[in-house]
Amino acid sequence: MKVALIHDYLNQYGGAERVLETLLGLFPNSHIYTLLYSPDRTSALFKNKVYKTSVLDFPLARRRHRMFIPLMPYAVRSLRIAEQYDLIVSDSAGYAKGVPHSGDTFHLSYCYTPLRYAWEINNYFANPLFKTLFRPAFEYLKRWDYEAAQKPDALLAVSRFIAGKISRFYGRTARVVYPAVDYKNFYFDRSLQPSPVSPSYYLAVGRLLHYKKFALVVKSFLELGLNLWVVGTGPELKKIQDLAEGSANLRVLQFVSDGDLHALYNGAKALIFPQVEDFGLVAAEAQACGTPVIAYAEGGSLEIVEPGETGVFFREQTVDCLVETVREFERMSFDRREVSRRSQRFTRERFLDGVLQSLPPRLRNEALLSEPPRLMPTT
Repeated sequence: MKVALIHDYLNQYGGAERVLETLLGLFPNSHIYTLLYSPDRTSALFKNKVYKTSVLDFPLARRRHRMFIPLMPYAVRSLRIAEQYDLIVSDSAGYAKGVPHSGDTFHLSYCYTPLRYAWEINNYFANPLFKTLFRPAFEYLKRWDYEAAQKPDALLAVSRFIAGKISRFYGRTARVVYPAVDYKNFYFDRSLQPSPVSPSYYLAVGRLLHYKKFALVVKSFLELGLNLWVVGTGPELKKIQDLAEGSANLRVLQFVSDGDLHALYNGAKALIFPQVEDFGLVAAEAQACGTPVIAYAEGGSLEIVEPGETGVFFREQTVDCLVETVREFERMSFDRREVSRRSQRFTRERFLDGVLQSLPPRLRNEALLSEPPRLMPTT
């Protein structure tokens, strides 16, 4: 079976790229199409798999892709798929679902979110002048995104939260298929658990973007005086570094391997998860390691965190509310092995089964016949 995987851009490594790796496990001989590709920024994980990139695949766009947002629809049109594939699977937070292809190829699109730049401009961008000047471009993107979302034969949603947005924005129904946690790398390790007699730390992990609220976390821990380690990079890196500068209780780490992240998750008292997220793979990974999550009570976190069992919620994205919740958490106790056990809802097998069940019977049978060993449990 000939399969094409369409990914927005491979110039960073995060939850979406982990999903792409899982899809490659199901379709190992597939071709990857993507708007941008930086092997060095993705640890060469997709080397020899990227088949075609867009007209925007040049150094400046790879480094500063947000500068080229208005051109992304043009870029995805340049990916026009001339070859005949049996199946196209796009995984997208914006553009990949709009890829042109022949009409008789089945297109399954895994949607992380409707395009934030178009539908949630006030949440995504902080600069009022920028939002005013570029509002016509964002209105154009909204129209384009709606039309692009009508093209796939079937839509999958990363969470119930996103399935609701797909219904409201696109007028379509989407089956919910949760992303898979890599349990080979993220698991409870008793030898790494925090000791009650030695200082430990709280952890915040992810891309340093405005809407992810890392500055809120840093400001809260400056007030608390408790240890906080921030792991990530992105446009707000310098802002976070400036806030943390000179504070003995704050550390900012940029690039860490999965092995180091496994140790960091296991050693943390809790993961701080302050954003409204589509799903929140970081929160699910932390729980797989037995680490409770202190999460903002909106978005995908409501489908991951079980209050009192695997973490706690805070209700307002303010310093006062987060500080109060962390102090309350300090008086609580969690069975970290039980936290890890409860995370087993997000297995690779459930994800792959959700993808396969969304295919027409002929394609589903071909996928099962072509690679049966890859569908066996790995955890």
